[in-house]
Amino acid sequence: MDAPAPFDPPERLLCGPGPTNVDPAALEAMRRPMLGHLDPALHEMLLELCALLRSAYRAEDAEVVLPLQATGTSGMETGIASLVEPGETVIVGVNGYFGRRIAEIARRHDADVVEVTADWGEHVPNACLLNALHEHRDARLLAVVHAETSTGVEHPLAELGAEMRDADTLLMADCVTSLGGVELEFDAWGIDYAYSCTQKCLGAPPGMSPIAFSAQAAERARSRSTPLGFNFDLDLLTAYWTERPATYHVTVPILHIYALHEVLRGLAEEGLENRWARQAEAGARLQERVGEMGLELLAEPEHQLAPLTAVRVPEGVDGKAVQAELLARGIEVGGGLGPQAPAMWRLGLMGPNANVETADRLADAFAEVLAAVGPRAAERPLAAATD
Repeated sequence: MDAPAPFDPPERLLCGPGPTNVDPAALEAMRRPMLGHLDPALHEMLLELCALLRSAYRAEDAEVVLPLQATGTSGMETGIASLVEPGETVIVGVNGYFGRRIAEIARRHDADVVEVTADWGEHVPNACLLNALHEHRDARLLAVVHAETSTGVEHPLAELGAEMRDADTLLMADCVTSLGGVELEFDAWGIDYAYSCTQKCLGAPPGMSPIAFSAQAAERARSRSTPLGFNFDLDLLTAYWTERPATYHVTVPILHIYALHEVLRGLAEEGLENRWARQAEAGARLQERVGEMGLELLAEPEHQLAPLTAVRVPEGVDGKAVQAELLARGIEVGGGLGPQAPAMWRLGLMGPNANVETADRLADAFAEVLAAVGPRAAERPLAAATD
């Protein structure tokens, strides 16, 4: 075939569940000179990057903190594969799409999975998780989603970690939509394994998964009786990322590493608490504006996530038509994820988009489109149907 024209993507304001728009500083960093993956200059920067990740996770006491050369789901699977062997018990809090994915991955690794469930939009009570732990004292891992991207629910992780301090069971947390977006204290909360991504609250391109192992989790991973796969073997990862001289493992995505380093530098300059506050302010503004439109949020108010707001689609409104019209205006928002999801929109304000100006721009466009697509939401009962 003849060579096609260069791809010219349209401009979008990405206000869905992620990816978000990339921080301009990260895009500029990716224009810097390419280095080889065995270049000592790159290796020095990798040490700095891992130190910045420790600060972002508040994981100074963690045994290992580094970014996988993979997406967030790979970080999820790395935790299961590293910490659980076939036939061992895993307790999973399931109140949305990604809790269910953890359970599915654990089953694929031949674990005995105990699901502790709650309806979409509700949190899984810690008391129920602890009851399951009491009933399954041999459980090797208890996994929860700190920030459920499919529903906008934030789990009370600090309280769960405090209750599990003396347990032999390890605590795993999905932090895909919480790292850099809401308060997260790996050390203080007693988390044993956490994973995240780069394309949400950090504001970098997708393609890497920051992970953290406590000393107990690292020991568990290194003392497995069955071998772990090559790509995500903890010893092979640390031999390249944190030990010097570095030992070749795989060819890492160097330009993505530049971008991640740059957004973590920006996070350090802004200050972690300031970033959390900015995310909280933007989320609160959007949620206030959505309420003024007569729309109902999916998440319980006391467990509402700041970076991601799930909004129920009112009865009589074509949710996909609203999304399509917003996209025609250059704004992307998300819909419900998976066949069990209630009819909803998912609105995200993450990374460089986490500010009140973007919240107002999104809310203004949303109000205009709702008025054009259907009758006012406040004049109709809300839908109970699912997509």
